Amino acid sequence: MAKRNQFVLSTSERRARKFSENFKKEKVREIERGVSKVSEISKQYEVTTTNVYRWMAKFGSMKGKKERLIVESQSDTVQLLDLKKKIAELERLVGQKQILLEFHGKMIDLAEEHYGVDIKKKFSSSPPVTSGKTGKSTPGA
Repeated sequence: MAKRNQFVLSTSERRARKFSENFKKEKVREIERGVSKVSEISKQYEVTTTNVYRWMAKFGSMKGKKERLIVESQSDTVQLLDLKKKIAELERLVGQKQILLEFHGKMIDLAEEHYGVDIKKKFSSSPPVTSGKTGKSTPGA
C-alpha cells in the first residue's frame, strides 16, 4: 500500500491543481457537522487554512448572514439599563435647573423695569476702596 509521503506535491503542482465545487462543499459540510476540523483538511489535502476558511465563507451554511452574536452577562445588561436611567434623570434635572435660571433672570429683568432699580450686582476686578480706618487706635498716631 502506498503511503501519503510518497505522494508529496511540489509547490508548483499544488498551485496548479483545482478542487471542484462539490468537493469544497463536501468538506465544508464535514467541518460544520464536526466530523473534520479545518486543520485536518488543511493537512490532509495540503491546502492552507486560509483557503479552507474561504470555502466555508463561500459554501457554508452561515454564508450571507451578517448577524453577530453579542454575549454579555446579566449584570452587564442591568448595569447598562441603570446607567441609561441615571443619564435620563440627570438630563431631566439639568433641564429643570435651566428653566429656573431663565425664570429668575426674567423676574430680575421685570423687577428692574418695574422699580427702576439696577438689581443685578456688578462685580469689578479691583478690590473695593475703603477708607483704611479699622476703628482701632494705632500707636504713634
